[in-house]
Amino acid sequence: MPDSHGRPIARALVSVSDKTGLEAFALVLAQRGVDILSTGGTARVLRDAGIAVTDVSEHTGFPEIMDGRVKTLHPAIHGGILARRGDADHRAAMEAHGIAGIDLVAVNLYPFEEAVRAGAALDTCIETIDIGGPAVIRAAAKNHDDVTVVVQPADYQAVLDDMEALGGATSLALRRRLAATAFARTAAFDAAIARRLGAEAQADESRLPARLAFGGARRQVLRYGENPHQVAALYVDPTAAPGVAQAALIQGKEPSYNNLADADAAFGLVREFGPPAIAIIKHGNPCGVGLGGALSGAYEKALACDPVSAFGGVVAANRPLDGATARAIAGLFTEVVVVPEADDEARAALAAKSDLRLLLTGAGGDGSRARLVVRTLDDGFLVQTQDTARVTANELKTVSRRAPTEREREDLLFAFTVAKHVKSNAIVYAKDGATVGIGAGQMSRVDSSRIAAQKAADASAAAGEERSRAEGCVVASDAFFPFADGLLAAAAAGATAVIQPGGSKRDAEVIAAADEQGLAMVFTGLRHFRH
Repeated sequence: MPDSHGRPIARALVSVSDKTGLEAFALVLAQRGVDILSTGGTARVLRDAGIAVTDVSEHTGFPEIMDGRVKTLHPAIHGGILARRGDADHRAAMEAHGIAGIDLVAVNLYPFEEAVRAGAALDTCIETIDIGGPAVIRAAAKNHDDVTVVVQPADYQAVLDDMEALGGATSLALRRRLAATAFARTAAFDAAIARRLGAEAQADESRLPARLAFGGARRQVLRYGENPHQVAALYVDPTAAPGVAQAALIQGKEPSYNNLADADAAFGLVREFGPPAIAIIKHGNPCGVGLGGALSGAYEKALACDPVSAFGGVVAANRPLDGATARAIAGLFTEVVVVPEADDEARAALAAKSDLRLLLTGAGGDGSRARLVVRTLDDGFLVQTQDTARVTANELKTVSRRAPTEREREDLLFAFTVAKHVKSNAIVYAKDGATVGIGAGQMSRVDSSRIAAQKAADASAAAGEERSRAEGCVVASDAFFPFADGLLAAAAAGATAVIQPGGSKRDAEVIAAADEQGLAMVFTGLRHFRH
């Protein structure tokens, strides 16, 4: 039965920046007798391939001007796209003004997102803001009852398949799907522009815009979300520096929703540190973090913190992965390893673990550029800037009678940095550049403190050590101690120094407790809640 909504394609406007698949697509159109209108570089490519094209300037009778800024912005183009074929008044206007119908618009946009991602200057970015492209795309998408719009090479074949099945026409179902894709593409393009200009106008981050737009390109349909009954997909911000979302999968099956969330958390944590660092993440929280002169030493430290929880976790490093570290990681079941790069020896060591996913982020993307953090509500969004704040040794305020030693000071800063990446209420015990106990996500801070102490004791007992690794450690709290109980629990576990933001009504009581226990305590004046 013929499709009553089929629309034959007699004339096409083809003007693309991404020329992937262009020649093959246009060749089939030409073989079907489609008159192809084109501009600039696209027209040259098609002519070089032996495909006949008509320049848009010839079609409109008006030359391209202003360095190509004005070429498709003409009634002969937009009238040909927007005219309703079944409307007598529209047909009369077309005849009166000599406007020929345009049945297919195959246009993709200037590489604005790529320019932003590459860190191009504002003037360069502005020159890659496409005007004519979005205009003709939106016109065609609006009039999809009569016009087919294609904004990505991945959809060329679907158009050709429809034309083959319908004798040179396309179906309404396809046109409607392509129109939705088109509007999403122009919306994402505009969102990227708004964010880039907004970042320039609000460089002090003191305000967020009155209207906020988001855009992304779907990279992967995931098997499911957090649970099997949830639908999920991975989207990429095309303006962002390389990270987990854009990482190359070197081995293993496609990562799951939870794998990607943990990998992002792990990679974000290790990028905080200059020395070689390893983080092991489980269910969004670190179960071990270590610094070392070499990655293998850092991994050994991280694993020692909580080897039980590390089973089935995600491992991230801030250095290219070497063979020795890879072999150590392969000794325990690990879901994902995410690193900037991996040498041949490391890849060979992990290849024996077929279920392990190896993600390579590539160089660059040090995480220093603040991004927006978005959380959905039933009827809106919560948006905040990323927590990129860091505390230096000079900013620490000693509030106890005893000042921390140099070793304690280094471990305090390390522990406080890790605490930034632990769900609140967060308590981190650390010693010698490694976590020895982590308490996360408890409703009571004293419970987090006790859990961290118990983790340290359990790991020590499992290793056959007589003393808990918490003895002689430092402790970090992501927010102030509202009472002295959490601090006293840390002291009982063997902690010798404490770092916390301060600011509680009971600070004096907590400081007095620290002095009674002989603890050194410093205030940061900075809180790191992570909900």
